[in-house]
Parts: sequence; structure tokens; C-alpha cells
Amino acid sequence: MKQNLKNVMIAAGLVCTALTGQAQTSKAHSAQIVSNSLMKQSTLPFNAPDFSKIKGNDYLPAIRTAIDEQRAEIKKITDNKQKPTFTNTILAYERSGKNLERISNIFYALVSADKTPEIEKAQGTIVPLMTDFENEIKFNQKFFQRVKYVYDHEYTKLTGEDKKLLEVVYKSFTHAGALLSKEKMARMQEINKELATLQQEFGDMLPKAGNEATVWVNDIKELSGLSEADIAQCKKDAESRGGKAPYCIVITNTTQQPILASLDNRNLRERVYNASIHRTDGTGAYKTFPIIVKIARLRAEKAQLMGYKNYASYSLENTMAKNTDNVYAFLRQMIEAYQPKSEAQTKAIEEYMNKQVNKLTGEQVNASNSSTCQPINSSTSLQPYDRFYYSAKMKKDQYSFSDDDVKPYFNLDSVLVNGIFYAAHRVYGLSFRERKDIPTYNKDMKVFDVLDADGKQLALFYCDYFRRPTKRGGAWMSAFLKQSSDRNQKPLIYNVCNFAKAPEGQPTLLTWDETQTMFHEFGHALHGMLSNCKYNTLSGTAVSRDFVEMPSQFNESFASIPEVFNHYARHYKTNEPMPDALREKMLGSLNFLSAYSLGENLAATCLDMAWHCLSPSEVPTAQEAPEFEKKVLSEIGLLNNQIPPRYSTSYFNHIWGGGYAAGYYSYLWSEVLAVNIADYFAEHGALTRKVGDDFRQKILSRGNTQDLMTIFSDFTGLKAPNTKALLKARGM
Repeated sequence: MKQNLKNVMIAAGLVCTALTGQAQTSKAHSAQIVSNSLMKQSTLPFNAPDFSKIKGNDYLPAIRTAIDEQRAEIKKITDNKQKPTFTNTILAYERSGKNLERISNIFYALVSADKTPEIEKAQGTIVPLMTDFENEIKFNQKFFQRVKYVYDHEYTKLTGEDKKLLEVVYKSFTHAGALLSKEKMARMQEINKELATLQQEFGDMLPKAGNEATVWVNDIKELSGLSEADIAQCKKDAESRGGKAPYCIVITNTTQQPILASLDNRNLRERVYNASIHRTDGTGAYKTFPIIVKIARLRAEKAQLMGYKNYASYSLENTMAKNTDNVYAFLRQMIEAYQPKSEAQTKAIEEYMNKQVNKLTGEQVNASNSSTCQPINSSTSLQPYDRFYYSAKMKKDQYSFSDDDVKPYFNLDSVLVNGIFYAAHRVYGLSFRERKDIPTYNKDMKVFDVLDADGKQLALFYCDYFRRPTKRGGAWMSAFLKQSSDRNQKPLIYNVCNFAKAPEGQPTLLTWDETQTMFHEFGHALHGMLSNCKYNTLSGTAVSRDFVEMPSQFNESFASIPEVFNHYARHYKTNEPMPDALREKMLGSLNFLSAYSLGENLAATCLDMAWHCLSPSEVPTAQEAPEFEKKVLSEIGLLNNQIPPRYSTSYFNHIWGGGYAAGYYSYLWSEVLAVNIADYFAEHGALTRKVGDDFRQKILSRGNTQDLMTIFSDFTGLKAPNTKALLKARGM
């Protein structure tokens, strides 16, 4: 009996110790939150994030606290004893979680654009934390029953944005699985967790693999064909990546590497191309196939749980395309027009290459006059790493110019201010004013006030244009905060690209493709800046994947309008505009050998659809995945050694790490919309405020507040998109 009493006393002592420890931990956590800049109201304009104060270890405790805040807000909704209404349920939900959204937006911006080891470590905890909380909300049956009650009883009575918000919120729950049985719901939550972890693993591996695939060069002679500026960049890149050799070539995110157009050394071209296509297939240190097949299998299972044949059908339900039949009908129309063009263009390039090889062989023989001369083998066949090189030479011969001839006229700063901003001013009446008082997460960034025609502030615009090892590949737009009149919030929009920064004191000169990329991403930015919606959930770019790319692709059209082009395309030394003859040659060559860009896009799109049209049992193993890719492309007529997919399966970040699963077709689909809109602008006055204001009012400002086909038709007058316009625009 005494022994038992002693055990009780020991247990009591342990409890007291534990409670004391918890109290101390709680105090420490509270102190950490009090000092955490992410949990404080920003003193900067429009609640802009103060990167001068935010520390890497602020994110995890801030997100945990913000989750607790929204959890309490949702509990307040579910505990409400009153009958569920739009105001006490849907609107209350819309207004919850402001801190969580703000902080997570900032965090995920850095995950993509500046993933330091500290950010990567935090991500490992934050991603599952956020996934668990999302599951907690979407599968909260008490909460969903209130949402469903409002949908069943008020949907037909509501109008405008209120009605659309209710529809979007209700469908977000049902699409997540809120109507599933208890057993299926539990499995769905497990799948969501597994997918979040796998997608993070893929996203972490890809930039590391890209850095590992860097091609090192010891002898400057191997870089023959590159300009002095490009060689200087290779040297700078080598220094920033550890200096394993005097020079290096950095692998970009696409299959084909732009630098191949200039490299004379065929062996180096082959090394660069192979480094690109093998970066994550297990040839080297990284292999993504085991991750990919797990993702594909889990997505297929998720679709089956929801009652769909496959993940593509599940994903396409709320898009303009609606179903896989419509997507494939669209793709086959493109493929039918593309195939004869691609065959003819490949033949032309190969014939050109053989002429060049024979010419060089003759020159070698004449120069040598020796029987020991080893001429180039004229029977050498065109390889994919040769295509860009000889295409560039053909283009130069036919149009008498090269990319290096025009780059001096595409100074990044001029493209931005005298091109992009100028076009936005002419078309929408916008003005831009650089600010020096807004901290950024990288010293190379710039921030601008965005002012409307009446001088009122519309937004803040952040630019992050230069590549670095901590940034993933590609280019994108997003927001630290979205526009919402209900929240009285101005949009804080950012563009991110991966251009090579010129050495200190020199201007960064772009290719035409990079110039168009800047216009493209700014089109997304305009979609966010010019949003005029009541609700945060519906504002800006919160539209389906096959519509969201339309404003960006349409904005590319301004890059080549003569008035805009002549305003920004000026020589960086003399400020002289590009000579008319050179401009006409360059613009006239835009559709030169155009089948390539369409073919690589179609191939990637078909891979995406194929992977997401599988049932769980049909998903290949990691070992079978490469052959599956070849089989898919062969069956649809796109297996072409000369025109590989823009992204091969193993490094297709859009669909495995991003949000484009069964949605990569949207680039082509929305390009059709963009061409239709550009045609309308051209017919009615491309730089007139009347047309610009109409486009702004009917499309850019609307977000997801109306049916997307309706607003497209309302502006263009077309009952349906005209696909023939795309083929015409691409010279096909």
C-alpha cells in the first residue's frame, strides 16, 4: 500500500514537471510569435511583406499559429446554432484564414524563387501540415452540411458574385470528396497526404538535378560560336557553381537548350543535349520515375474513389474543355495539320546540313592538300542536338540576320519600361513608378506602383528576372495578396523569370523569345492587377487552367506591334531604334520552321493526357515508364527523334510538381482564345483605349465571377473559339 502511494506521488511529480515544461514551451512559443514579423501587421503600403524583417525560421511557427486561428474561425461557424445562411456560413468562411493565406503565399513564393536550405527544411514540415489542415476543412462533415444546406436552399435566390462564390465553395467541397462514404473519405485523406509528400519530393529533386546536369567546359575553344557576352556568362555561371572548370553551360528547364543554336562544337552540343534529356532518368544521380509512377497511381485511385474513369476526367470537369474527348479532338486537329509540315521542315534542315558539311569538307581538303586530311563524314545524319544549330544557320542565310544581331536592341530594362509598361499605358491607361522603399527577398528585384488613368493606386508589381541556384526553372506569375474589395485589399503581384544576368555595370540583353516571355508573364500580372472583384476566392487568375493562359498569351501580341516595338527595341549603346530592314527580317522570320514549337508542345501535352487517362492498374512501373512514353508518342504519331517533347516525363514539372496535371493542353487551348482576341484588337484598333477598356471591363477585371465561355463570347462576338486562327498565326 505504501509502495502504491509512492508510485502515485512519483506520477504526480512527473505530471507537474510535464505541465511546467508545457507552460515554459507555451511561453517560449508565445514570445516567438510576438517577435515574429509575419504575425504583425505590415507597416508597408498595402500590407506588403517586409522582407527586411522576415527570417527563415519565422514561417513554421507563423503558419502553425495562423492554422490555429482559422481552425477557431471555422469552429465558430460550425458551432453557430442559427440556421445556416450565406452570411453566417459562406461569407464567414470566405473571410476566415486571412493570415494563413498571406503567410503561406509569401512562403510558397520563396519555395519556388529562393529556396535556401532553411526554406527547404521548413517546407518539409509545412507541406504536410498544410495538407492535413486542408483535409481537416474539406472533410469536416459538420461544416460541409452547413455549406450544403445553404447551397440547397439559397443558390437559386442569390445573384452575381454571391451566387458564384456559393457555387465555387460548394463544388470545392464536393470535388474534394465531401460526399464520399466514411471509408472512402479516410482513404482520400491518405491519398492527399501521400501526393503532397511525393510532389514535394519531385519539386525538391528537379532543381538539384538541373544543377547536377551542368556541363563543364575546360577549353574556351569548345565555346566557339558563342558571343563574348555568352562566354562571359558561362564563366560567371562556372564561378557561381563552384568552379569545377573555367566555364559551364547551365541546363534550362526545357528539353532543347537555346545555347545549342550557337555552339559550333558538335561533341559539346551532344553533351549538352544529353545532359538535358537524362537529367532525371537515373543515368546520373537523380531518378524521378519511382516518384512519378506513385503520383500517377494515386491520382488514378483518387479519380476512381470520386466515381470517374480516370484522373483526366476528374480534373477536366470544371474546365472550358469539360472532358477528354474534347481535348483529344482538339489535339488531333492540331496534329493533322502539323505532321506534313514537320516532315517537310526536318527534310529541309537535313538537306541544308549536308550541304554545309560537304562545303566544309571541300574547304578542309583544299586547305590541306594532304592525303592525311580527315574530312567530316558527309553522310552524318541530323541529330536532335544539331537541329537548333542548323536551323539558326538556315534562318541567318534566308533572312540575313542572327539572334546576336538583334539582342543589342532588347535591353531588359527597356523591354520592361519602354515596351511592356508603354503598351499597358496605351491600352489600359496604366502608369508605373518605381519604389525604393519596399524590401524584397533578393537584391536584384524591383518594385513598382501601378497607377490607374485617374492616378489611383491599383497594385504593387514585383519583378524577379534573374536566375540563381536557389530558383526553380521557368517563368511564372503569382501574388503575395490578391485583389478583394470585400477585404479592402490591393493586389501585390510578382513576375519571376530565369534570365542570365549580365556582368556588373552591363545591361542584360535578351533574345526575342525571352522578350516575349516578359510580355507573357506580364499578361498574367495584368489579370491580377486589373481584377475588380468583391471576393478574394474569385478574383484575378482564379479561373480554369484552359483560360488562365489566355491573357498572358494575348499580351505577347503587343511585343511585335510596330509602335510598341519601335519604342523599346533600341540599341543599348546608341538608343537608336532597330533598323527597319532588320526589324522586318526578324518579325518576318517568326514562323520560320514553326512546326518544331508546335510539335514539342503537342508531344508534351499528349504525354500529360496519357499518364492521367490510366486506371491504377494500368500505370506502368518505374522501369517501364520510359517505354510507356515512347509507346504513347508512337501511337498518336508524335514519336519523333527530331522533335522531342518540350518536357519529357521525368522532368515534366508542370504536371508532377505544379498544378497542370491533365491540364498542359491548356497552353494550346488558350492560345486559340488569345489569337481570337488579338485578331479582334487588330481589327478594332490594337492600341486604342476603347478596345483596351472593353477587354479590361469584360475579361481582365472579372476573375471567375462569370462563365468563362460567356465572357469570351461577350468580348469577341464568337460563339466558340476559332481554332483555324491558331494554325494561321503559326504559319501553318
